Amino acid sequence: MHKLKINNLSKTYSNGVKALDNVSLEIENGMFGLLGPNGAGKSSLMRTLATLQEADSGTATLNDIDILNQPKELRKNLGYLPQEFGVYPRITAEQLLNHMAVLKGITNSRERKELVKYLLDKVNLYDKRNKNVKGFSGGMKQRVGIAQALIGNPNLIIVDEPTAGLDPGERNRFYNLLSEVGKDVIVILSTHIVDDIRELCTKMAIMNEGQIVFQGNPQNAIDELNGKVYQRIVTREELEVFATNYAIISNKMVGGQPLIHVFSDTNPENGFELVKPNLEDVFFSKINTSNALV
Repeated sequence: MHKLKINNLSKTYSNGVKALDNVSLEIENGMFGLLGPNGAGKSSLMRTLATLQEADSGTATLNDIDILNQPKELRKNLGYLPQEFGVYPRITAEQLLNHMAVLKGITNSRERKELVKYLLDKVNLYDKRNKNVKGFSGGMKQRVGIAQALIGNPNLIIVDEPTAGLDPGERNRFYNLLSEVGKDVIVILSTHIVDDIRELCTKMAIMNEGQIVFQGNPQNAIDELNGKVYQRIVTREELEVFATNYAIISNKMVGGQPLIHVFSDTNPENGFELVKPNLEDVFFSKINTSNALV
């Protein structure tokens, strides 16, 4: 069993933005979802754990490795698929993975060749091994990204915003691949897409403005909202009045009019109907109305 322990991690950028504000988490084997809006600090946390930037204070350990003070040791145990996985212009999938294996210290050419074949098989791209990665679809590029992240049998795999821009079929293939990968190691999936977490993760945290505002099991968080989420269609003109009088979790347009979800311990009546909460309600309740719900 692998364990990642993060204690009181903080980071303020030179422009004054507090990207990480006293972040603490404990993560074990399996898929762990880190959910938050853009700008919540997810990528800052991922980059810190991947040793691409330093923290101002706090500690982080992977098993017995001190991540902040032993970056070289950590990198030997890390697989990383960044948000913008840049690929080389005219290079085949086989050449790319071979090159990445060299960079990760696999010097024996026969061993490297076997590893590259194994990885291409695993991500179902062996038949495309001689094609230029530049011409791949978004989903295929992400599968190459996962293949390179698996080089060196890492104990920790960090995947940052992986499904943005993928069509539903590619997203499902990617989910299946990640689930398989995440059985024996820690996989952190950082995303702003609620569906990614709902499909894949049994444990999660929600991040907002550099802080962890929730951590736990997604289903337990949904259950806590049972009987407390109500919805109603309002006019655009009424929206401001309703926002003043109710704890609005979210609003989205349905047929040109706002459909609002509100949090309430008792039935607000006034045309509201009780609805079954979902993970999206949890997400928005934690980031939009956390002060009102405390």
